[in-house]
Amino acid sequence: MCDGIIFDSELEMRYYRDVIKPKYLSGEISYYELQKKYILQEKFEHNGKSVLPITYVADFYIEYADGTSAVLDTKGNPDSVAKIKRKLFWNKYPNIDYRWIVHVKKFGGWLDYEECQKLRREEKKKKQQAGEKLLSAMESKEE
Repeated sequence: MCDGIIFDSELEMRYYRDVIKPKYLSGEISYYELQKKYILQEKFEHNGKSVLPITYVADFYIEYADGTSAVLDTKGNPDSVAKIKRKLFWNKYPNIDYRWIVHVKKFGGWLDYEECQKLRREEKKKKQQAGEKLLSAMESKEE
């Protein structure tokens, strides 16, 4: 809980406390909503039965002082449902800036999920290259 608000996750609360609130107080963010609901697929009928809509609830909807807006979701490790809903969101709302935000201390704190994935791939590649160099050096010594 922060400012009397009960959040769905610790990560979401920390993002609000560390990023949203300070930027709102400074005027960089002019408006925000928590838990904004979006319809990803409308309700429909199938074989005479009603099929409920597919909905998505965003952690944060933000309007910045410069007139831009964004929909942000804090993510630890997104599951397959989250990945599908993200694709549906991008398809239904192509003009909305929708991003996942993660917190990784070794990469400096808060960053976009895609940037985090890129940094993790680079880190893994460097470790593999270092391992290959070590193995090559060990093989050279044996000869």
